[in-house]
Amino acid sequence: MNDQIPPAAPAARLSAPQKAVAPMTPVARALPPLTRGRAALLFGDDTGAATAEYAIATMAAVAFAGLLVVIMRSDEVRGILTDLVRRALTVA
Repeated sequence: MNDQIPPAAPAARLSAPQKAVAPMTPVARALPPLTRGRAALLFGDDTGAATAEYAIATMAAVAFAGLLVVIMRSDEVRGILTDLVRRALTVA
């Protein structure tokens, strides 16, 4: 009789969990190819596009304004502007 305990299995390497990929459904396989006419029908409606453009433009303007505030608060720029105003207001 063998009274020895069998050696433990080597520890499995830990790896990142794999994403489960759903198999392609029959409906997905049955979709017709995307032609120019079908694309125009599917993507022709641009409802809400102007709102999204305004939102992006507003966000860009706010970011630019924030950058200007940071620049204008620096001592060097403040000194340049103060000197510019002082020279403009002095009568020669």
